[in-house]
Amino acid sequence: LDPRAPQGLAAAWLRAPWLRRSALAVLSVAAVVLLWWLLLPRTVIVTPLVRGEAVQAVYATGTVEASVTIRIAPQVGGRIIELKADEGSRVSENDVLARLDDRDLRESVAELEARARYAEQQFDRASRLMQTGATTREKLDQVQADLNAARHSLRRASEQLAFMSLRTPTAGTIIRRDGEIGDYIPVNQPVFYIAKAGAPLRISADVDEEDIPLVKAGQTVLIRSDAFPARVFNGEVKEITPKGDPVARSYRVRIALPSDTALLIGMTAEVNIVTAQKQNALLAPSSAVKSGKAWVVRGGRLVQLPVTVGIKGRDRSEIAGDLKDGDMIVTEPAQSLKAGTRARMQVEAPRAAAPATPAKP
Repeated sequence: LDPRAPQGLAAAWLRAPWLRRSALAVLSVAAVVLLWWLLLPRTVIVTPLVRGEAVQAVYATGTVEASVTIRIAPQVGGRIIELKADEGSRVSENDVLARLDDRDLRESVAELEARARYAEQQFDRASRLMQTGATTREKLDQVQADLNAARHSLRRASEQLAFMSLRTPTAGTIIRRDGEIGDYIPVNQPVFYIAKAGAPLRISADVDEEDIPLVKAGQTVLIRSDAFPARVFNGEVKEITPKGDPVARSYRVRIALPSDTALLIGMTAEVNIVTAQKQNALLAPSSAVKSGKAWVVRGGRLVQLPVTVGIKGRDRSEIAGDLKDGDMIVTEPAQSLKAGTRARMQVEAPRAAAPATPAKP
C-alpha cells in the first residue's frame, strides 16, 4: 500500500466540503432513526384481569361401557347352526340365543338312553330273582352298578347337549355378537356380549400415573364426545383401579353416568376430572405468567410484578399479587420486554373458561 494514501484521503476530505456534508447528513439521519426507535412505544397484546370460576382438572380419554357386561361362550366347541338373537335384541333370562351343531351328541344321548333303559330292565329282573332266591346278592350288586354307570353317562351327555344351546343367565340387551352361522366356535370364546338390564352405563378412562394422586372418588367429571360436539355431559368418579399399567403408565378410572345419559355403549369420550374449583377468583391467561412473574401496563408503561398462581387451568389460572381487577396483563410476554418501556396496547377479549388439562410431553 502507498504509505501516502491516508494523507491523500485527508487532503481530499479537506478539499471536498460536499463529502463532509454528506457524511454528517447520514450520521444525523441514523441518529434520528435510533432515537425514534428507542422512543417508539412497544406494541403488546394485553387482556384485562377478570373475576370468575377457577377450575383445575385432569384430562383423560375413555370409552362408554355397561357397568355389568356378561359374556356368553360355549362350554363345548361346535359349529353355529342357528342364531335366534342379534345385536340390539332385548332378551330375558334363559332365552336361547344360538344353537351349535349337536347331531352327534343327540345320537349319543339316544344311545345312552337305550342303555339306561336296558340297565333298568336288568336291575328289575335281578331284583325279582333275588326275592325268589334265584340269584345271588353279588349278581344284584353288579346289575345295580351297571345301572348307576348308565344313568351317569346319560346325565353327562345330556348336560353336554344342553351346552350346545347358548342361553342368557339374566335379562339384558345384546350389545355385541361375534359369530355367524357356519362358524366354528372354540370352548370359552365369547359369541354374545350382554349388558345386564338395569345396570347403569359408565366410562372407563386411562389416567396418567402422574395425575392419579389428584383423582378421588366422588369428583365431578365433565365429558365431551364427538357424537355430541355441542354438549357437555356430567359424570362422577366411581372407583380407581388399585393396580396401574406399568407399560402405559396409567390407571383405569371408572366414571358413573346418569341413567338418562344420551351417550351410547362404545362411544369414545374426552373427560375432565375436576380436582379443584374456586368461585370469584382473579383470573389471568395461563400463558401470562413466566417464572413466577407477569407483565402489566400501567400509566402507558410496562411493569413487571411477582405473582402467585393458585388453581391452574389450561386457558385461565387463578393469580394473586400486586394486582387488581381490570389490570391489563400481557398475555404472552416476550423475553425482550424491559421495565419502564412505553407500551401500545392491543387489547383482546378475556379468554373463555375451560377445564384445565395438565401439560403433556
